[in-house]
Amino acid sequence: MVDPERRCVDPRTGLQGLLDVLSSAGYRVVGPVVRDGVIAYNDINDEQAMPTGCTVVQAPGRWRLLHGDDPTRFSWTPGSDSWKQYVFPARNEVLRIRRRDGSCTATRPAPPDRPLALIGARDCELRALGILDRVLLDPDHPDPRYAERRADTFVVAVTCGEPSSTCWCTSMGGGPEPRTGFDLKITELAATERPPAPHRLLVEAATTRGQRLLQQLPSERATDADIAAAGEVVTRSVAMMPARLPGPDLPQLLAGTEQHPQWDAVAERCLSCGNCTMVCPTCFCNTLSDHTPLGTDDAVREQSWASCFQLEHSNLGGRPVRATTAARYRQWLTHKLQTWPEQFGTLGCVGCGRCTTWCPAGIDIVEEANVLIGGTR
Repeated sequence: MVDPERRCVDPRTGLQGLLDVLSSAGYRVVGPVVRDGVIAYNDINDEQAMPTGCTVVQAPGRWRLLHGDDPTRFSWTPGSDSWKQYVFPARNEVLRIRRRDGSCTATRPAPPDRPLALIGARDCELRALGILDRVLLDPDHPDPRYAERRADTFVVAVTCGEPSSTCWCTSMGGGPEPRTGFDLKITELAATERPPAPHRLLVEAATTRGQRLLQQLPSERATDADIAAAGEVVTRSVAMMPARLPGPDLPQLLAGTEQHPQWDAVAERCLSCGNCTMVCPTCFCNTLSDHTPLGTDDAVREQSWASCFQLEHSNLGGRPVRATTAARYRQWLTHKLQTWPEQFGTLGCVGCGRCTTWCPAGIDIVEEANVLIGGTR
């Protein structure tokens, strides 16, 4: 990290300048857009494609996008999309074998032609990328395709000023303000009358390349009032997210709950659909399959996401070890909140709330964990 440099930029010209500079530097720029009624991540080159005046209502099994007339650009909380899809795609080709004239040749997909630039990453999302890095860049067994996509990623983080009711990152060691893992950090400041100040973005450079980029944007040095206003944004957001679980103590508290009756109780509501694992930014289970495309002599090996809620996920000796929904839900929750530290030195959950919001049955992982550790719903 470098000594932070803080400057204020106009939301429209500053964001467009950011996109232009990153594109000119050879990055594939990906950021938030409104698509099919939700906040999604997509390639962008025009700041007008980014949300304006959008807020989000989230609850168990519920996500709604609201449109307002205000000029805010980051007053929303993320939808089901996460940055994982760009560094660890849901489906990707691993190997292709071609048969030609009685001989076979094997080829691997070419690496990405441009590094990624991620616009608007929240603290929970940055910590999720850090967890994926810990697992998929492990020196003993690295995933080379993940490493190629993750290399030289430029990250523009954003302070979360409007957390939703399903957000609980503060329980898991995070918070609304990103601390590490970014090159630039944006905190959106509302217009004020006293002292008079326009709607603006406070941008902080955390790396040398972030500093170089910030110097190319039309900006002015942040004042003490701007820095104080950014601190107030963080304080307000923290107050909106009281601790819901004792994150660091969960491995000990969940130990010995294997026979708890709550597993059967939640299984009566759980559809075993795997939606929670598909939207989770840290789930990394995957499977390999081979197929021959019609009309070719090629054989293709493909990597795709898998889920511990799939019956065949635990197949051993020709049959599943976890044959019931209760057993599969127990595997998922305890792996996230109890056993990850043994394997990877960190919990597997960042408290983003996606699994709760996008569960069609409205099951809240926090409520279930609280019952298991002797708390209350």
